[in-house]
Formats: sequence, structure tokens, C-alpha cells
Amino acid sequence: MEAFAHGFDPTSLREYDIRGVVGTTLGPRDAYAIGRTFGSVVVREGGRTVAVGYDGRLSSPELEAALVDGAVASGVEVLRVGRGPTPMLYFASASLKADGAVMVTGSHNPPDHNGFKMILGGQSFFGPRIGELGDMAARGDVVPERVGSVRDVDVQADYVERLARGWDGGERRLKIAWDNGNGAAGEVLAELVRHVPGEHTILNGVIDGRFPAHHPDPTIPRNLMQLIAAVRDIGADIGIAFDGDADRIGVVDDRGEIWWSDQILSLLARDVLEARPGSMIIADVKASQVLFDEVSRAGGQPMMWRSGHSPIKSRMAETGAPLAGEMSGHFFFADRWYGFDDGLYAAVRLLGVVARMKTALSAAHDALPKMVSTPELRFDCADARKFVVIEEVAARLADEGADMTTIDGVRVTGADGWWLLRASNTQAMLVARAESASPEGLERLKAALTVQLERSGVAAPDFSGGSH
Repeated sequence: MEAFAHGFDPTSLREYDIRGVVGTTLGPRDAYAIGRTFGSVVVREGGRTVAVGYDGRLSSPELEAALVDGAVASGVEVLRVGRGPTPMLYFASASLKADGAVMVTGSHNPPDHNGFKMILGGQSFFGPRIGELGDMAARGDVVPERVGSVRDVDVQADYVERLARGWDGGERRLKIAWDNGNGAAGEVLAELVRHVPGEHTILNGVIDGRFPAHHPDPTIPRNLMQLIAAVRDIGADIGIAFDGDADRIGVVDDRGEIWWSDQILSLLARDVLEARPGSMIIADVKASQVLFDEVSRAGGQPMMWRSGHSPIKSRMAETGAPLAGEMSGHFFFADRWYGFDDGLYAAVRLLGVVARMKTALSAAHDALPKMVSTPELRFDCADARKFVVIEEVAARLADEGADMTTIDGVRVTGADGWWLLRASNTQAMLVARAESASPEGLERLKAALTVQLERSGVAAPDFSGGSH
């Protein structure tokens, strides 16, 4: 028997998951190694079952098969859930009480990319633990090989039924446009709409890992153009889009106007707080100040936290918060749900809110305070330098007595609004955003950000993407 050892491409080991370009930085040998090492972690922590699912990408079946082989070689029982959205795998993990879970998914990345999201003991497996898997593989530090088992488990019907129980919109029949974006939710969505009152139009419902309609990221406006056109054409009350693995959503209202994720969260938060007054609502550091103010106004406790679905889920578990969201379109319900990010469940809950509204969704949009902001600005900065830049900026601002938070990067608040600078956890990049009540204020915030970057020898980002 050949001893196990494997070296991952170092670029594939990320903060929140393992991912790369199939055939270049990621392949079946890597998938086997993930199964072998993660299976070993599960066994060493006293577990014996690992749930496994995969998305609709062309490379996913082969990677899933190799992953299963690796896990079986570590002696675990693999609960094979099959193809579907990432949150269906999360649901399977919770409902089947699996000790661990792995989803093969490239999420919203291009078609030739893929990756692996992991759960251990019901909690996200991320951060230093990802690096530990890499070290284990390189050392061959795994449990002795023994043959586990594989069991196919069909959870789709149970998942759809559980999703449908989230509907609380009464008898009103909304007109809803959906854009599956050829993503992994296709089959689940087709069943779900049969359980949710309304007139449903589904765009790009067929799962196709080539994503022929458009890129599967609903937070980028150009990817919502088809949905916006459909909403206006059929006179829909709302349009909802999913990313490639349906753990994120994008939303447009009856006028075809985009709701940004922090605006969606403010609507959901008010609804949750009616049932659970005084509760904590968590949002990431990129969210608008309007959201935190709206949560306070609704009697909740706003909490600003680190960006990333794994840190948010972990913080929810620590604090008992019933709801959280982040600007990338992840929404996390622990209110009547399991605490994980699920685009399909978030959609059902949002539709319930809209169905109970006495006005059109666009009227609620009009009622929100109007701010101007930059889009999320991402610009190159070497991995070896990006965190140092943040430290330098934070130190200078502290010396100047600036009003700032350093939860995740540096977020500075002043008379004109706020600006944010943080290091990407997944790329050799810095990320920036700014928000003000006026265009003039926004320009001053951009200038202040630029000054700090230049003082650290970094060129200012391209602000030409405009504002929203």
C-alpha cells in the first residue's frame, strides 16, 4: 500500500474554502486529498459520517467522486446527497446529524473554477483549519487507511418541504420573476415554486455549468439585466436571482430597481424584530450606516462584523443573533431556520414580507434614506504587503484621533460619512468603499482614502465605476 502524501497548489488554500482553476491549480488528486485529510479530522474528533454534495459545474461530478474515495479511505460513512445547491447540503448535514460535510462548488466563480466548502460539527471549517489540511496532506498525517462506506441519501423533497414552511405571506399571490442563472438551484426551485403562492416565471432554470445566460453572480448589476427586463415585461412584484450554488441572492423591485444587500437586510431585520424585539442583527463591515441606523430604529441591536460567510456564521452562533447578512448577498437566518446562509430560504422569507406589505416594494425603497456610495472597489496589492498597509493606515489614523473601527480592516467615520479599507482574505488585493449623504461629501471621503493609500505607497483605486 502506497503511503499517502499530497501537495496542494498554495493558491488553492483560501481563508474560507479550497478553490482553484480546474486542470491548473485544482483537480481530482486534490479532491481525493481533501476527502482523505478532512475524513481523518472527522475520525480523530470522534465522528464517523460526512455528507457530500456537488453543484452543476461540468467538473463537479469527477471531483465529487474523488472526494468520496478519499473520505471512504479514511473509514467514514459518506452520505451522498447528489447535485443541488450548497444550502441543501447544509440542510442535509443538519437534518441527518452528519459529523462533517463537504460541498463541491465553484459558487459564483467562472465555469472553469471549482472548490470545496466544509462544515465540521455543525460549524464552518475555515481560517487556520484550511491551512492545517494542507499541512496534513503534505506530511501524510492521516488516519490509517480502512474502508468506509457510501450511502446515497435523497434529501431534495424534505429540503423543499422545509423551505416551504418558511412562507408566511398569507393568501396574497405575488407575481414573481426568478433567475436561476443556470445554477445548482434549478431542480429545487422548480419544486419550490409549486409550494409558494403566486404566479412564477423562471429564467435560466436548466442547470448548466457553462452558465450560458450570464455570469452567476447576482451582486453585479450587469448580471441582473435579464431579470430586470423580465420584471418590467410581466409587471412582476419582485425579481430574485441566485448565484451559482444558491447560497446568495440578488433582488430587484417592481420598478426593476436593484436592492443592495444591506437594503434587503434592513427589510428582513424589521420583520424579524417585530417577532423578536431587542435582538441582535449582524452585518458585515461593508454595509451602509443606514442599515445599522434602521436596525436601531426598529428596536434591534446592530452589530458590525468581519466580512465572509464563515466569520458571520460563527459570530451568529456565539451571540445567538437571529439574523445576519453581508454585502455579497449572503443572508443567515437562525430565526425559524438553522443559522446557515441559504438563498432559497431567504427568498421565501423575503417574499412573505413583500406579500404582507400594503404598498409596492418600490415604495419601501423610496422610504429608505438616500445615500451615495462607491461600489466595492478591489485593486491589486501584493499578499506580502496588503495587511501591512492596513496596519500602517490604522496607526496613522489612531495618532490623528480618528473615529474608526478595526474589526475588519479600517472603517473611518466622519462628518461626511464613512470609508473602509480592508485586505482581501482570498486575493492579492485591497478592498475599499465609501458612503456619504451627498456627492460632495463622497468626493471628500475618496480624497481622504486616497491620501492614506498614497502615504503607504499604494495607487488610488479607479473610482470611475460611479456611485449608487
